[in-house]
Amino acid sequence: MTFSIAGRCNRTGMLGAVVTTSSMAVGGRCAYAQANVGAVLTQHRTDPRLGPKMLERLREGAAPAAILKDFEKTEVGIGWRQLAIIDAKGQAAFFNGGNIYSVFKGLVGRDCVAVGNIIRNTDVVDAMVKSFEANEAQPLAERLMRAIEAGDAAGGELKQIKSAGLVVAHRESFPFVDLRVDLDPRPLVQLRFLWELYQPTADEYVVRAVNPDSAPKPV
Repeated sequence: MTFSIAGRCNRTGMLGAVVTTSSMAVGGRCAYAQANVGAVLTQHRTDPRLGPKMLERLREGAAPAAILKDFEKTEVGIGWRQLAIIDAKGQAAFFNGGNIYSVFKGLVGRDCVAVGNIIRNTDVVDAMVKSFEANEAQPLAERLMRAIEAGDAAGGELKQIKSAGLVVAHRESFPFVDLRVDLDPRPLVQLRFLWELYQPTADEYVVRAVNPDSAPKPV
C-alpha cells in the first residue's frame, strides 16, 4: 500500500526520498535522509526504527547491499518489511520480505532506487525510475516529485492514497526540504503545491540558520 523512491543528485550531492500511501502520516514513518550519508525507505508493516538504523550503518561505512543482508539475519519481523537504501556514492539496494503477498517490486536505477507494495502493477516502480533518470537537469526534489507522480500515473495504489512526504538533505544536519501531507484526498497534488511554494525560499531558510547576519529582511 506504499510506493516510493530514494535518489541522489550527482551534481550537488543532495540525497532524498519521496513516498506516498493510502494510510495517514507516511512522511513521518517511512522516509529518511542525511547529508553526505544517504537516503532510506522503510515500508510494508513499517518499522520506523529501521530508517535511523540504516543511516547509522551507512555512517559506519557499510554498503547498502551488505546492510540489508545483515538485517535479514538480525531484524525481527524482517519478512514483513520492504526496504530501500542509497548512499552518498550512488550505491543502492532494496529488500522485499518473503511475507509480502501483494503486487510488489524493487528496482535500482541510475542514482536511485524505487520500491512499491500493494500496487496496481509493477509498472508503478518502473515509471518512477524512468522518470527520475530522465530528469537529471532538475533539482533533486523536483526529480523526486516527478518520479512519484509518474508512479501514480502508471497505476499507483489499489486504494486511494491519503498522505505523502518529501525529504531532501544537502550540506547541513537539518533537512534542506522536509514537506509532508498527512491526510488529504489528493496528497501528491498537495505535496506538489507545497514544494512549489517552498522551492523559491529553500536556500534562504538555510542562510537564516547558518549565517543569520546575511539573511535578507522579510518583505
